[in-house]
Amino acid sequence: MNPSIPAGDLLALAEKFGTPLYIYHADTISSQYEKLKKAFSGFNSRIFYACKALTNISILKHMAELGLNIDCSSINEVKIALKAGFSADRILYTSSNIAFEEIKEAKELGVSINIDSFSNLEKFAKAFKGSYPVGIRLRPGIMAGGNLKISTGHDKSKFGIPLSQLNEIYRLIKEDNLLVHGLHIHTGSDVKEASVFMKVADVLYSLVPNFPDLKYLDFGGGFKVPYHENDESLDVQILGNTLQERFAAYAKESGNNFQYWFEPGKFLVSESGYFLVNVNVLKPTDSICFAGVDSGFNHLIRPMFYDAYHSIINISNPNGKKKLYTVTGNICETDTFASDREIAEIRENDKLLFFNAGAYGIEMASNYNSRLRPAEVMVKDGRIYLIRKREMIEDLLKNQVYEEHML
Repeated sequence: MNPSIPAGDLLALAEKFGTPLYIYHADTISSQYEKLKKAFSGFNSRIFYACKALTNISILKHMAELGLNIDCSSINEVKIALKAGFSADRILYTSSNIAFEEIKEAKELGVSINIDSFSNLEKFAKAFKGSYPVGIRLRPGIMAGGNLKISTGHDKSKFGIPLSQLNEIYRLIKEDNLLVHGLHIHTGSDVKEASVFMKVADVLYSLVPNFPDLKYLDFGGGFKVPYHENDESLDVQILGNTLQERFAAYAKESGNNFQYWFEPGKFLVSESGYFLVNVNVLKPTDSICFAGVDSGFNHLIRPMFYDAYHSIINISNPNGKKKLYTVTGNICETDTFASDREIAEIRENDKLLFFNAGAYGIEMASNYNSRLRPAEVMVKDGRIYLIRKREMIEDLLKNQVYEEHML
């Protein structure tokens, strides 16, 4: 795999900003969005960036400039989106097991809302009596996604309202004038088969007659992106063509013309991001050589948390003889990034580059071991922007207090 930013430029960024370092290529985000627009151009669609993947406000401003809408999973993401330049009518807030007060706050901000529990849906119906529309997130019992931790539509998932509670929802529509403008199903992440979305379409279409005020059907996101060379991924053009045929057939047979919403996150930002680390030490053993770097799962948790694969190359010695390495971090835990990985010969102080670091990298980072979170840089139109400063020890201590309070 070759980075979209030249290796010499990446080494220069490491020299200027230090390591570990997150780097994002804004032009890649733009290119991914163009792929989606083209793929979904044959029907009435809206694309919402699922910003939990990466919420740096500079990235969000770039998304807003492109014309994307935005999907938020917390009220703070909604507030950051507003600060980034998204108007309320371009923001979707999809709740998950949150306090009703947060949903009320989203309503006051004027954004679109998906509600994922019957408890909160009932509270909303009784509080607002049809004065504010909502979408409903449903759990269809469809297993999809890369692994169980990122599969969200199966019958044991915490997400969404199970279809078994539909009669209770119909009661709210009748008794409390609940105004339902949308139905939402998100089956999981790393979905690579268009057939999964066809199953979602079948479920949603079967429910349409029971929701007289529907305006949109929301298919979620979770589009698979490649991690390995020659990795299979979701072909969004095939998906778009397949859905276009299904949507047109349904419109012809039913007379209903809906808007179709999609919420890609990883698809837009994963391949735009790189993570650059320095090799601190080499620890050869009889069976393997450990390459110990200046990071750990406190900065990139996906390999440990999801068994996720990230391609790694040695940009300091790209033509070196390939050898097997286990790349590990500097955390006082087992923090393995890659095991028995073939990489060009690594020397101490070489720079290793991780691919697919744009989604759920810095976003899931922590200060475990009192380690500092890294800086972030965006490369846009050939220009370099520092978009997050590297943390300092003062940042770890600034909210720690020693105050006596009486009960």
